[in-house]
Amino acid sequence: MSFVSQSTGYWFLAIFAVFITLFTYYFSKKQSWHSKEGFLLANREVGWFLGGFTIASSWIWAPALFVSVQSAYQQGLAGIFWFTLPNILALLIFAIFAPRIRARLPKGYTFPQYIKYRLESDRVHKMFLFPYIFYQLMAVVVQLFAGGSLLSLLTGIQLTTIMPILALIVLIYTLISGFRASIITDFVQLGLIYIIGIIILPMAWRAAGGLDAVTAGIHGIQNIGSIFDPGVAFSFGIVTSIGLLAGSISDQSNWQRAFAIKEGKVVKAFIFGSILFGIVPIALSTLGFLGVKPNLNITLPAGVDASMIGVQTVAALLPFWAVSLFVIMLLAGLSSALDAGLSAASSLWVTDVIKKPADDNAAIKAARYSMLGITVLGLLVSLAAVYVPNFGLKQLWWVFNTIAACVAVPTVLSLYWNKLSEKGVFWGVLVSFVVGIPLFIYGNIIDKPAWIVGASLFIVAVSTLFCLIIPRKVPWANAQVSQIPT
Repeated sequence: MSFVSQSTGYWFLAIFAVFITLFTYYFSKKQSWHSKEGFLLANREVGWFLGGFTIASSWIWAPALFVSVQSAYQQGLAGIFWFTLPNILALLIFAIFAPRIRARLPKGYTFPQYIKYRLESDRVHKMFLFPYIFYQLMAVVVQLFAGGSLLSLLTGIQLTTIMPILALIVLIYTLISGFRASIITDFVQLGLIYIIGIIILPMAWRAAGGLDAVTAGIHGIQNIGSIFDPGVAFSFGIVTSIGLLAGSISDQSNWQRAFAIKEGKVVKAFIFGSILFGIVPIALSTLGFLGVKPNLNITLPAGVDASMIGVQTVAALLPFWAVSLFVIMLLAGLSSALDAGLSAASSLWVTDVIKKPADDNAAIKAARYSMLGITVLGLLVSLAAVYVPNFGLKQLWWVFNTIAACVAVPTVLSLYWNKLSEKGVFWGVLVSFVVGIPLFIYGNIIDKPAWIVGASLFIVAVSTLFCLIIPRKVPWANAQVSQIPT
């Protein structure tokens, strides 16, 4: 079942691609990005206002656009509470972490770069690189999977056809000026999300019968009575909270912004960004509440993931032009997170993987090649995920956030605890990977919340325990990590 013709869908994608590419090119004409620092960090000159926009926009992943509505639809207020609160906290904690790493690593680019010199360990550096690069890979996969599912539902175009088109669109404009392109488009994309949301959401409420229709669905289709329902807190809240907080800490795009924003402005930028972000899933959750109302007859087509309930609600209640605006809003959010992932991956590649580039041109060339590489790899994984049974956006999101949880505690301790040892970090992270991740995946396969939650808690506990029981005998100095090459 589609709501527009396939030809209209192709025209829609073409117009979006031309607009966003031309906009990026026009505002990237300055020569300031033609250096390694300019391409990867916008010369560390991003102000707090623009910084807040890029922080919020890059964190508006597919889960914020789709899982938020799905959680409200299935679990009501309890679901959206346990989704939104840790999401906001995940950005707010960088108001603490960002100034700390800037003080210790003034000319840094990535967190794995910091950990390498802080612990003086190549093996820990490589171990950290895996979840950090994997996280950016999954950023590409999730956005392509969700964006493709959205457009496939609305246009009838095959999902395997749409995903390569989306990947190509974002890759083209991000290649132009790297991180600067991401910042420029983030401002526009978040602006589109707010403007279109202000237009579309009240229309949907009125079409459904007013705010009474919204409040009628606040318990979700599972009829969850309390926002603090213990079942939701255990099966969804704990895993989501651990995953989001760990994911934020292990997301190079956040560290990239911590290094790029002007010194002294990072705290204000992350507080502002967390507020801008939080409004989005809370507002969109009302579409999930509407989907619960029986007399609206809002049902998902067979085989369509439950995360598409918000799109289905808008399509069922509003005219074609309104649905088109809504799709633009969702595409803006998806593409902003996707270009942030490409830009973050390029900084990891240039800084932590390859040998030091000969000059700025070599660094930019390497960064662009890495963007191309991770886009192709992410597309292949996305295409493979289409054929995995009973595996939707929520499961994909949980898995890569849980891998990030393996290094979350050592990351925090490295910033604040000067007795953290290389051995403690190595063995804690290794056991988390080898034992905890298989347990978590198995729990998802058999769909047992106790296994899923238990595995998540095990990962956090064991990585913490090894760090604490194998401390460094001689504390690290509090001084800056001065031996890092600029």
